[in-house]
Amino acid sequence: MPIEVNGKSIEVDEEGYLSNLSDWDKDIAEVMAKEDNIDLGTDHWEIINFLREYYEEYQIAPAVRILTKAVGKKLGKDKGNSKYLYELFPYGPGKQACKFAGLPKPTGCV
Repeated sequence: MPIEVNGKSIEVDEEGYLSNLSDWDKDIAEVMAKEDNIDLGTDHWEIINFLREYYEEYQIAPAVRILTKAVGKKLGKDKGNSKYLYELFPYGPGKQACKFAGLPKPTGCV
């Protein structure tokens, strides 16, 4: 079922992840977040951009434990913890943040 973004129909899979990763842009992330009742702020974008950089480097979306460690390493311990990440992405920082970032569902996520 596609989502509508700026008058364009964007294909997503049954869980809402982009079918074509190259379709992603910030407007798509905003629409996905609105569907989950989240207004993306600076802290959200910091994690989304981090995930996009991580994916570009490693070609994989990190599972939540790896994400937490990697965020802590790059952005500091105050952000590299589950509590902080779940406050931003309550449906799961791995799954929800990766979806908003236009990445595939992380390996090992149910």
